[in-house]
Amino acid sequence: MAHRRAVAPDDAALRLLGLAARAGALLPGTERVREAARSGILRFALVAEDISDNSQDKLLPLLKSRGIPHVVRFRRAELGAAVGKAPLSAVGITVQSFADRVQQMLGGEDNLGHSG
Repeated sequence: MAHRRAVAPDDAALRLLGLAARAGALLPGTERVREAARSGILRFALVAEDISDNSQDKLLPLLKSRGIPHVVRFRRAELGAAVGKAPLSAVGITVQSFADRVQQMLGGEDNLGHSG
């Protein structure tokens, strides 16, 4: 009888991002994430660790001020590869069920968008 290999939470989260993208529940790129945050449709954002300072300075304060859960994790290349695109500085999730699941996989409380 074969045993299923345990999948690391980060790997599972990246796979779920791909599924969210195919389902139309994911917005790729910093500008689209910012637009979704401003319009109120963004449920969760994942920001690359290697995002440029300029993009970070535009995106993170907006997410915090709007109370949008987010986490800074993965490299741009990993985020892009997960959703079948070139490297991405950020991706946003617009469907609550996907947002909840990704947050759960990535660790919970540190994802609430609060600094410190």
